[in-house]
Amino acid sequence: MASTIPGSSTVGQSRPQDSARRILGVRVLGTGAYVPENVVRNEDLTSLGCDSDWIIQRTGIRERRHALPEQATSDLAYGAIERCLEAAGVSGAEVDLILVATMTPDYATPSTACLLQARLGATHAGALDINAACSGFTYAMVMGAQFVRSGAYRRVLVVGADVMSRVINPKDVKTYPLFGDGAGAVLLGPDEQAGEGALPAGILAYQLGADGTGGDLLKVPGCGSREPITVEAIEQERHFLHMDGRPVFKWAVRLVSESIVSLTEQAGITLSDVALVILHQANVRIIDAAVSDLNLTREQVFVNLDRFGNTSAASIPIALDEACRNGQIRRGDYALMCGFGAGLTWASCVLRY
Repeated sequence: MASTIPGSSTVGQSRPQDSARRILGVRVLGTGAYVPENVVRNEDLTSLGCDSDWIIQRTGIRERRHALPEQATSDLAYGAIERCLEAAGVSGAEVDLILVATMTPDYATPSTACLLQARLGATHAGALDINAACSGFTYAMVMGAQFVRSGAYRRVLVVGADVMSRVINPKDVKTYPLFGDGAGAVLLGPDEQAGEGALPAGILAYQLGADGTGGDLLKVPGCGSREPITVEAIEQERHFLHMDGRPVFKWAVRLVSESIVSLTEQAGITLSDVALVILHQANVRIIDAAVSDLNLTREQVFVNLDRFGNTSAASIPIALDEACRNGQIRRGDYALMCGFGAGLTWASCVLRY
């Protein structure tokens, strides 16, 4: 695998004066999350050769959830969607568009979004999957907001869901403990409650970025069209995720700080204005570095990594739902979300909730 750290040359290149960078008049109508009942604690992994103390010290993770044998990504996503639509008071039939961010779809085809469209009875909805790995939900959130702001759709369902336990090698004692399974969902719609003269809800600023030169750092090399499924590929365990952790860690630490500074400048706010920062829940040391570099308070930065591990595209919507339900984000607050991961990709946005 490559050992160099890819650059982040596109971070900070977005233009504050470009009105397309603001997606106002878009409201979060409801949120929902679902994690499997199967709790896997660090101690449960000792039989695989994983060191519980090492996991905590290096990552901050104490436990994670693994899907039951009969559960697939669409099942976790459906659980999150049920809670989201209930919170919004909207039925599945009212949904106009379904965007599912995942790197672990039920099948290569049909898409997980199509499976959910059928299950929800959303007969008039378009549906598609988006694969930007751990950045996928924020990518999909920005895309969904565009559809609402344009007037094309009134109810856009944005989902982040992954069953990472199915693509991580149990023999990889440094990678296997990092990941968990889960799903989160958000329903977007037009902001029809903003008073006269009030700033409407929506995305004040966003950045979508990628550096494909770092693709080999986080990669499932086998079982695609480049390397079709063969007995040899399975024997060589090329159907599992391969990660070069050190350069990815260094890249993420630098990227998060650079992206957040650029994003707040673009939005015309300061970090002290932000009620909550929700980073992709990958590693507590990345979160700690952001707190230190940006002079954030601990209360400003959401953390549930210790309970769920890295759930890839699900991590930010799970955190957003939890923060909304426990009152850490209220109407009118500014929330900042930043996802980063395989691709390499990143996606950040400042949301006026």
